[in-house]
Amino acid sequence: MQPAFLRKLPFFFLFLVIYSIQAQTPDDAVRIAAHQWKIIQPDHHITWQQGSFDSLFNSRQNINLLRTKLHNKKIWVAFASAGKALRLTSDLAAETGAVAAVNGTFFDTRNGGSVDLIKIDGVVLDTTRFTPGKPRAEHQKAAIAIRRRKVRIVKGDGSPGWDRRLKARNVMVTGPLLLYRGETQPLARNAFNDNRHPRTCACITSSNELILMTVDGRNAQAQGMSLPELTYLLRQLGCRNAINLDGGGSTTMWIGGQSDNGVVNRPSDNKQFDNYGERPVSNVILLKVRE
Repeated sequence: MQPAFLRKLPFFFLFLVIYSIQAQTPDDAVRIAAHQWKIIQPDHHITWQQGSFDSLFNSRQNINLLRTKLHNKKIWVAFASAGKALRLTSDLAAETGAVAAVNGTFFDTRNGGSVDLIKIDGVVLDTTRFTPGKPRAEHQKAAIAIRRRKVRIVKGDGSPGWDRRLKARNVMVTGPLLLYRGETQPLARNAFNDNRHPRTCACITSSNELILMTVDGRNAQAQGMSLPELTYLLRQLGCRNAINLDGGGSTTMWIGGQSDNGVVNRPSDNKQFDNYGERPVSNVILLKVRE
């Protein structure tokens, strides 16, 4: 429910007040740059960072990052799918021998299966679901593509079947696209983009580093981010290309060998601020180490 003073304001001024509450400021950039992240290396080729902010975007935030250099030949970035079933991120990651993972793209919570195209090792497992004649959803206009071990964030050209024509053997359609070639991408004004939720995302920095990130939310200790806030954070972290993944109750980061079954963030599906609220999902992004 809105505070009483907000309910009395005309709509235009109400918009300005709400926008100002969530607007990013130079102070936020300073807080991000000065923050002392907890840094752990679960593997020689992967860095895990944890950050808890008492005030970032006028809110409490709990953030986890996985970082790895994309030119490192020991690291293998891959996708895994549960097919038409729904599985926990932790289970899918452990079964595939990954060292770390995050949840992937959007899926049908009732019937299973991704609602966005998933292609693994050249085999299309799920196709993008949309209504012919209607615009595609924002999460169906970009993708993560892996070809010959090179990971790219791809901006769709808007044509029918653009995702099927990608030559990469591994493709995960997702979105919205947040940053592309260093430029902030336009976002529709809607509750999904503008409200604060748990978020999962991926970015490639100007130094060719892959960052997989989770932002916890839906709790007094971690309020989540709007997509403009998430984009601002990613830019401050040096991201050049960045894309949103499925979030909300799906947001999960798993690291092998850690306690609590490897889940290191605070998934929100059990409405508790702990490691046990993991939601079954359709697909995941994996980090593997080549022997």
